[in-house]
Amino acid sequence: MPWENNGGGGGRNNGGPWGQAPGGGGGGPRRPGGNTPNLEDILNRGRAQFGGGLPGGRWLIVGAVLALAAFWAANSVYGVDEGEVGVEFRLGAPKQELAGAGLHFLIWPVETVEKVNISALQTTIGTASGSGSRANADDGLMLSGDQNIVDVRFAVLWSVANPVDYLINVRDPEGMVRNAAESAMREVVGRRPAQDIFRDDRAGIAIEVQQITQTILDSYGMGVRISQITLENAAPPAEVADAFNEVQRAEQDEDRLQEEARSYANTLLGDARGRAAALREEAAAYSNRVVQEATGEAERFNAVYAEYVNAPEVTRKRMFLETMEQVLGASEKVLVENGAGGSGVVPYLPLPELRSRDNTSTEQ
Repeated sequence: MPWENNGGGGGRNNGGPWGQAPGGGGGGPRRPGGNTPNLEDILNRGRAQFGGGLPGGRWLIVGAVLALAAFWAANSVYGVDEGEVGVEFRLGAPKQELAGAGLHFLIWPVETVEKVNISALQTTIGTASGSGSRANADDGLMLSGDQNIVDVRFAVLWSVANPVDYLINVRDPEGMVRNAAESAMREVVGRRPAQDIFRDDRAGIAIEVQQITQTILDSYGMGVRISQITLENAAPPAEVADAFNEVQRAEQDEDRLQEEARSYANTLLGDARGRAAALREEAAAYSNRVVQEATGEAERFNAVYAEYVNAPEVTRKRMFLETMEQVLGASEKVLVENGAGGSGVVPYLPLPELRSRDNTSTEQ
């Protein structure tokens, strides 16, 4: 063959293909005559060893084809669980149709699938206790509007509304939800006093944080819906908890004393108003009585005057007798009638004094 005579000496097997003698530095196998085997001999020996074909023959080829078919089918058939949807991609572009629960088929590797959990998810931020790793413990530390540091623990309840946007528009959707919710909470807490966070307006804070978080996520086109923000706990940092509790107790005592003072003031005011109302009623009754008496006296005078006009003499005599009755009826008097012989009693006897003594002795 051509390569058997490439040596520089011109003789058969006197040199290698590049003119080097076979024994010059090579350690290759030698033929019985002292010459190295050529390529044609090597191929002939290989064909003789394998009997003129591959081991197993055509069954090896069939097995390889079946293995490839099984591998392709395993990658082309997929299942979707309840609470999930499958988003199929054809050459990297998402399909509009979503795969629901069950078995589905795609053409792999031209088409691939990504599964998305569309059930309600929860992300918890903060610790409100200072425990755990330092990185997680610092998530809930926030500065309030009245320059107080509060440790807030809250939960974000959210779900996937648009699976395609959820997979494509943001690299780390869960991390984005966490960061947006934490940013919104810090913004709201920074505008409010600490008392609103602890007890006064927790519901209002949760609603405002939900609205801000939803606005941020919509601006990124994440396809996520925030269903609820829950403030689980809010407390001062552990390092200043004792001092903060003292302040809280002082404020509670202040509120209690103010309530007691208002209650006492309302009691006094109610009593004063009651007495004022009673005095007004008594004055009205007295005024009504005086007016009625005056009206009655005037009517009686008019009646007497009418009788006087009709019979002046009789009226005068009657008025005289009534007046004397009123004058003499209230005074002490003693009537002494003359005896049959015309003799009287002692010209003067202190009869009123004697009667007073008699009454005193009777009472004793």
